[in-house]
Amino acid sequence: MNSNLDGAQPIAPEQGGDAADELAYRLRQQQLTAQFGLFALRTRDIDALLQEATRTCADGLYSEFCKVLEFLPADKEFVVRAGVGWKPGVVGAARTGADLDSPAGFALRTGTPVISNHLAEETRFRTPKLLADHGVKRAINVIIRGDGDPFGVLEVDSPTEGRFTEHDIAFMQGFANLLGVAIERQRAEEELRANKALLQQALEDQDVLTREISHRVKNSLQLVAGLLNMQGRASGNDDLRQALSDAEARVHTIAQVHDRLWRHNEVRSVNLAEFLGELCTKLRGSAPYFTVGCSIDPVIVPTDLAVPLGLLVNELVTNAFKYAYPEASGEVRLELTSDSPERLRLEVSDTGVGLPPDFNPARSRSLGMRLVASLARQIGGRLEWQDAQPGTRFVLEVSALDDGSGR
Repeated sequence: MNSNLDGAQPIAPEQGGDAADELAYRLRQQQLTAQFGLFALRTRDIDALLQEATRTCADGLYSEFCKVLEFLPADKEFVVRAGVGWKPGVVGAARTGADLDSPAGFALRTGTPVISNHLAEETRFRTPKLLADHGVKRAINVIIRGDGDPFGVLEVDSPTEGRFTEHDIAFMQGFANLLGVAIERQRAEEELRANKALLQQALEDQDVLTREISHRVKNSLQLVAGLLNMQGRASGNDDLRQALSDAEARVHTIAQVHDRLWRHNEVRSVNLAEFLGELCTKLRGSAPYFTVGCSIDPVIVPTDLAVPLGLLVNELVTNAFKYAYPEASGEVRLELTSDSPERLRLEVSDTGVGLPPDFNPARSRSLGMRLVASLARQIGGRLEWQDAQPGTRFVLEVSALDDGSGR
């Protein structure tokens, strides 16, 4: 799974970033969560799933260390089941206490996430030897559990000064929830495979759990969108309020894909005519003085292509709303065609004021423009801005489409 979502890395809050950096940082975390959700849908290797979770969580919090601690009830302690950043011999072997006197044990026993931004000054618990040996100064712990007993704890550790926040807990808890469901699915499949007479039931259970993962991802993303909306309404800065509103729309677009996965059982592929049609309807409702025309061929594409395409359409249409029509009304046209089973062409156009004479998308500092370029690179597309005379036309060509067979 590739987590390099765009060319420029956002600055983490503890690194002194401003409000725009904070926004980019949180949006990147939600994109990582969405990508990991798709990875969790596909993998059947529990060790690979746990290892990818630690790598992505460390990436999302810009931390050197992350680990999954599996709780061993018989021994009443944890074993490091997966992790990144640790010395050789730690992952798969090292054990640590699961009592109330350790950060992970405290989280497990109390049933609540734990943040400790100053381990050396903690009075709630001791600093485990494993953390002290690696120079860890702060830690954040969340419980991994499904509907049954906890599997263990997901922990991110950092040797640098700084602060983990409640937003970081929300990011990590999303991963822990996905892991809990995926682990339960894996255990259920292993038990059912032992009895051939229950094979059909196992397939049905897998289908239900797969949809449940998408449902939980969707709910987590909607929660994030709601938080962005609340922050925007509370802000007295018009630019920040607009940036938060834009971020909310992006998160909603990702959540819409997972909503389709849950409601329509579209695990591997998405019908773009239906998906983008729904997105057009939402965009019309968000800007009643604009007309959004949609012409979309019935193309089936992989789910991980539908997500960036949806974000691209959202960015381009809302950008036309903002800049193409100074009188705050007009038409934006969306066309998606497929002239062969292997290629598609996306056009978003308007009849507005057109591009500035010196327009150069490669030099733009706009977050939206950088996001459009990043998403196009992510899916291997070739993009072009054209003068439509009048107006502007964005053209994206993408190859290697899904044939709908799910292979």
